[in-house]
Amino acid sequence: MIPSLSAHLPYLWLVTASLIAGAMNALAAGGSFISFPAMIAIGVPPIQANATNTVALWPGQLTSIWALRTDLRRDLLPVVVSTAILGGIGGAVVLLHTRPRTFMHIVPWMLLAASLLFWISSPISRWLRRRSDTPHAARTPAMLPLFFALLVVNFYIGYFGAGAGFLAMSVLSLFGVEEMNALNSLKVLGACLANFCAVVTFICGGAIVWHFCLVSMVAAAIGGYTGAQYARRMNPDMLRAIVVIIGCTMAAYFFWRPS
Repeated sequence: MIPSLSAHLPYLWLVTASLIAGAMNALAAGGSFISFPAMIAIGVPPIQANATNTVALWPGQLTSIWALRTDLRRDLLPVVVSTAILGGIGGAVVLLHTRPRTFMHIVPWMLLAASLLFWISSPISRWLRRRSDTPHAARTPAMLPLFFALLVVNFYIGYFGAGAGFLAMSVLSLFGVEEMNALNSLKVLGACLANFCAVVTFICGGAIVWHFCLVSMVAAAIGGYTGAQYARRMNPDMLRAIVVIIGCTMAAYFFWRPS
């Protein structure tokens, strides 16, 4: 009985982490802060853990898009879609050619940078709006600078992705998109497309641990759909505080954890 229970513990932990991760991605961002360490904790090598985690969380993003579809800003769809495809493929290819030890050394820096950027995006955006005489609701972002900014973010999504929702929402808010529901829906759409491109690349590269991936995939999809139902009801400031705290905590963990 005890050996049998021990054999199932990794799956139980992975299901729990994936449910939470899917819900977090729908509510604000940062689901990989939970699911990626869970993959590492059950013994999956770093590159494979990241690739498997990306594939597993993708259905949760897809179900979240359906739930948040009415909040999408149609004028920004072309730039979000194009950068997601280009960046997602590029980042995934580079990841598959990165040494595992190198990857683990840069993980905490990426987590910390994403968390801090998301934290400062709100006051910076308010300052920018105060300097402008144009009403916020009527502003259209400068598409070419936004394209290159989102391309960098989506490259990061294809490469790693944890905390990438923070980066996408921060970039969009810095370019004048401040309504939280619009930010959330565009973030989920971009991440879903970029991760889909990364998923195809990882599968072709044979980097997926499928027996863990399928378990996590189902749980994340359930968590993503459930979380999306509550996204519009939560206080935006509370969401920001939660994701920043989680992001900084996981960055500290990876700084402390032996590589």
